[in-house]
Amino acid sequence: MALSVVTLGALTTTVAEAGEGPVVRTDSGPVRGVSADGYRSFQGIPFAAPPVGDLRWSPPRKPAPWSAVRDASRPGPRCAQGAGLGSPPSEAEDCLYLNVISPAKAERKPRPVLVWVHGGSFTSGAGSDYDFKRMALGGDVVVVTVNYRLGVFGFFGHPELGRDSGVFGLQDQQAALRWVQRNARAFGGDPRNVTLFGESAGAMSTCAQLTSPSAAGLFHRAIIQSGPCTLTWPDGGFFPGVPAGSPYLPRADVEAMGADATKKLGCADVACLRRLPVKDLVSQPFSTPAFGTGLLPEHPAEALKAGHFARVPVLTGVTRDEARLFVALFPGHPFTEEHYRGLLRTAFGEKAPLVEARYPSAKHGGPAMAFADAMTDRIWGCPQVGTERLLRQRTRTFGYEFADRNAPPLFPAPPGMRPGASHGAELAYLSDLAGFPVELTPAQRDLAAQMIRYWTAFARTGDPNGEELPKWRPSPRTQSLAPGVIGPVDLGAVHDCGFWAGL
Repeated sequence: MALSVVTLGALTTTVAEAGEGPVVRTDSGPVRGVSADGYRSFQGIPFAAPPVGDLRWSPPRKPAPWSAVRDASRPGPRCAQGAGLGSPPSEAEDCLYLNVISPAKAERKPRPVLVWVHGGSFTSGAGSDYDFKRMALGGDVVVVTVNYRLGVFGFFGHPELGRDSGVFGLQDQQAALRWVQRNARAFGGDPRNVTLFGESAGAMSTCAQLTSPSAAGLFHRAIIQSGPCTLTWPDGGFFPGVPAGSPYLPRADVEAMGADATKKLGCADVACLRRLPVKDLVSQPFSTPAFGTGLLPEHPAEALKAGHFARVPVLTGVTRDEARLFVALFPGHPFTEEHYRGLLRTAFGEKAPLVEARYPSAKHGGPAMAFADAMTDRIWGCPQVGTERLLRQRTRTFGYEFADRNAPPLFPAPPGMRPGASHGAELAYLSDLAGFPVELTPAQRDLAAQMIRYWTAFARTGDPNGEELPKWRPSPRTQSLAPGVIGPVDLGAVHDCGFWAGL
């Protein structure tokens, strides 16, 4: 294959001759991607060695180098996972791959780089589920999507594993960020201008990386979508049977869970567990990053309160009706009034009547809608207000609420519910989603273009404002994002945070 080298000022990129896929030389070896419709895409690039055998539950290591041009036209395998919400199962442990998409047009100045961490409750999903070509072209940026170890393979803990317990998935994310630092320029990106962004578990990961000493200098801005760093939930508030908690657990708790699971699996030590097949492990219930570890010394909420986090600009927000997605997955639809009261009693005990009086089903469109609206405010909206308050005390912070209540639903709503702007509703405005084709109206497409401009302006400068965009003022102002209605909103009032603070 004939190659030519194009030199653009400080950038030197290896590309294929006309008619062939573009080739870029990474620090591990050359990769050939595809070029179409004004963009270049490189998929399935290894950023770490396969975490298999003795490397299961070990920090990621650099991949073995290669010399022949490697095909990068298809994504790598999904990390081992059970069947998730619209996500297929996988038994692949060799899964630490990333994908890069950028405009095909060469630029003399390197472009901002955005690194996407996918959601999926730390148990499902893949970077390749998200196609950010609209963002790459609309914002003139480079976007990198990454895989990271999930479930028991990413967040298992055991006394033998010490300070690595429960953070292998977060270590993978940092390994991907280090790969970006080494290789961004080869793809036309600027390693000095990297934005880490993610949604749901990806946002909670971003909170963790903000407070991780070992992530210092690996990114320069952060976007947190639907994962406030101070998020907590009451008993049964997230899902029936899930006790009160937060997205992070003490290392000692994770290690105790791991020791118990080891015995139940018939093993005496981690060496034995490393010999078990994926199918024997994948259903083990490990889905919570551990703090008190080398990577994550403190719970992110406590780190924010103490000021122990990277002083990088942050853009952070939630959707207007976050909890409707989760409540739609509860059993027992359509809810009765007694079902609603039972859920409130589990969550709030003797204070349940106060919540029912504040969220009467008649006012909220039915019992399930009332419970979902209460959980949206308690679990998402008010923690978002608290997270913004802690961030803006020490760094420039921009808050938003995605409020298009007619957004295309990712899943059908059960009887007695309307999706509204539920958890994940903003994703289709920023990215094309594999397996979830949606049709946006002209007004929604306009909103999508505006959001992409906001996100990429923030990635470029640390400020989302730009020409011909409605003014976005920093926190404590919150920017409401809806078709034709972009402007400030009082998030604390919208989510009745005065009531919840006094409950």
